[in-house]
Amino acid sequence: MKLFPIILAAGKGTRMNSSLPKVLHPIGGKSMLQHVIDTCRTLDADRITIVYGHGADLVKETINSADDLRWALQEEQLGTGHAVLQAKEFIDEDAIIIIAYGDVPLVKTETLKLLENDIKNGSDLSILTTKLKDSTGYGRIIRDEVTGKMTSIVEEKDATDEQRKVDEGNTGFLAAKGKDLLRWLKEIKSDNAQGEYYLTDCIALAVKEGANVTTVLCERELEVLGVNDRKQQSILEREYQRIQTETLMKAGVTLIDPARCDIRGQITAGKDVSIDVNNVFIGDVTLGNNVTIESGCVIKDCQIADDVNIKANSVLDSAIIGNNCDVGPFARVRPDTVIKDNAKIGNFVEIKKTIVGEGSKVSHLSYIGDTTMGEGVNIGAGTITCNYDGVNKHQTIIGNNVFVGSDTQLVAPVTLGDGANIGAGSTITRDAPNDVLTLSRSKQLNIKGWKRPAKKK
Repeated sequence: MKLFPIILAAGKGTRMNSSLPKVLHPIGGKSMLQHVIDTCRTLDADRITIVYGHGADLVKETINSADDLRWALQEEQLGTGHAVLQAKEFIDEDAIIIIAYGDVPLVKTETLKLLENDIKNGSDLSILTTKLKDSTGYGRIIRDEVTGKMTSIVEEKDATDEQRKVDEGNTGFLAAKGKDLLRWLKEIKSDNAQGEYYLTDCIALAVKEGANVTTVLCERELEVLGVNDRKQQSILEREYQRIQTETLMKAGVTLIDPARCDIRGQITAGKDVSIDVNNVFIGDVTLGNNVTIESGCVIKDCQIADDVNIKANSVLDSAIIGNNCDVGPFARVRPDTVIKDNAKIGNFVEIKKTIVGEGSKVSHLSYIGDTTMGEGVNIGAGTITCNYDGVNKHQTIIGNNVFVGSDTQLVAPVTLGDGANIGAGSTITRDAPNDVLTLSRSKQLNIKGWKRPAKKK
């Protein structure tokens, strides 16, 4: 049986106090809506429909459109039932429809599968519920006192004092066959405190028909918690990080303090990896065996091989680090950099779009950009590749076993041949030959009789 999820993502999110549509706010570096789309894709859905409204253009621009996505515009927000009706042209009557929410980012595939399986096993309408510590704002699940079967969902503003005491709440997620859902939606009314068309009114209509209405209980409330304000967003951010760090630790990674590690993407780690506190991982990061990440680093879209030590307060972006390398502390490795085996990038070094050959060292206080560097090179402190002429970037080529003295400027385009030695304090504007000492230095003067200026009285 085909499966078509519908994700409701049209709300404004007034309590977020933001110009950004609520569903585009991030959890773990990814928009809440994208989280839900990605989860629905794991269900092997035939297509996914997104009902969007507030910030419509920005929502469509931000979410990468794909062949499996359909878009239904809800121009006026008149309730969840009205929202689903905007997608009616995409509802296959013979398919299973799952209703999900773009501001509930942590819902799991396994939970949605339970709803789907309920329909496959003969349920006409399956509702996802959860037990609530604080049920304020939630619709209450009303059950028959004798049979225990659900008879309706009562929204808080329409509930009696007795009904408000019920601690089982409606998550909003449900599943039904397309033909049944369309029939119920056409019958719902807006005669309630909000003057809206509640999707939950479908339950009472199904019960009235004698349909088989079932429930699935989600044990963990945070999985189905929606985000309405910044506080709830922060709660789900921490829950998301807890899930990510637990997964890492189960895979054998040592986290000195899991509460002080943020993962905004995906980490793949080898054996005996150790990560200190206050590190942020963004995008796709691969860590080899015996990698140590000291405190305060930001690592984005990097491949880091075995036996690497990333020292404190370093920033790495879109780089490839070879085996047995040291990086940092306070190093910045910018995109398109490849650091080969046994190399060293030291403290306060910035390196960009550069290949650092095996065993080469840029130990401290240097900028190396747009450079191809050979093996066994030593770059002295304060060296700069002057790669930009104000309009274009130019290449610096450094051969094997080159020694560059401290406080040197290499004005690109320039090539240093194999075995070249560059004297400290030089400004190199022409190619340096192989195995030759090259330097450019003004003559030192010693002025006799000079006196230090004295302060005027």
